[in-house]
Amino acid sequence: MNEPTPETEAAKLLQARLLVLAAAILWSTSGFFVKAPVLKVFSGMDLAFWRAAFACVVLWPLVRRPQWSWKLLPATATFVAMNCTYLTSMAMGSAANAIWLQFTAPVWVLLFGVFVFKEKANWRDWLLVAFAAAGVAVILHFESRGKSIEAVLWGLASGVFYAGVVLSLRHLRSMESAWLVALNHLVTALVLAPIALGGPRFPSGLQWPLLAGLGIVQMGLPYVLFARGLRSIPGHEATGIGLVEPLLVPIWAYLAWGDRPDWWTLVGGGFILVGLVIRYSSVRKPRLIAEQIPPGAN
Repeated sequence: MNEPTPETEAAKLLQARLLVLAAAILWSTSGFFVKAPVLKVFSGMDLAFWRAAFACVVLWPLVRRPQWSWKLLPATATFVAMNCTYLTSMAMGSAANAIWLQFTAPVWVLLFGVFVFKEKANWRDWLLVAFAAAGVAVILHFESRGKSIEAVLWGLASGVFYAGVVLSLRHLRSMESAWLVALNHLVTALVLAPIALGGPRFPSGLQWPLLAGLGIVQMGLPYVLFARGLRSIPGHEATGIGLVEPLLVPIWAYLAWGDRPDWWTLVGGGFILVGLVIRYSSVRKPRLIAEQIPPGAN
């Protein structure tokens, strides 16, 4: 068997990075789908149901080793809550606010780890907290003047629940990732089915391909790409590449539907981005699985 050459190894790394980048770009289309005018009749919970249901079409064929544990209960519960709060925030407010507030999750993970699990934090961790706090303060201050404060609160809640998903996955790291992601989406669809299917808002016409795209293109397919990319690059590098997602979410929403973020959202999001870049750009070997943003959450 031939030994891999530096050239083939370099090509393999490049391919893996491109796969993760492609996944991040596809995940970033949430703003494009959710802010489509024909989907405005749906609530965040409706959108969460249809996204999860269509994502299952792609995700469940990947499952090879189903495993069961009581620890799956808090994991699936926080995943359902995260999806509902994130999509409600985006449906009610701007796509930019929703995604940047959800990306405060590493801050909540850090604080929970330090004060509950007594884990150690370094100065880069605290810089992340400081920049994220500044960004959230800017957004909250200006949104509290009557713009979309309720959407902001939903976005903050999604960040807290996102952190809950990360913390739950720390205790399930021995399980197959495809199983965890597929199960999370199945439970989301089952929990929200009575709300989405029992109400007056049933999809029709152009709404069907957009909802299918939200589940398959924005959620299911990028997970496949991300998982393949992770075979060749470490998780912290994939997390760094994944920061492309919050940058692109408001861009797609604006280009497609004119969902223009306010200047304070750009400033606040900029603070959060700086904190994330400082935190993840220098990480060589993550101490905790909680330092990595799990795939397929947004």
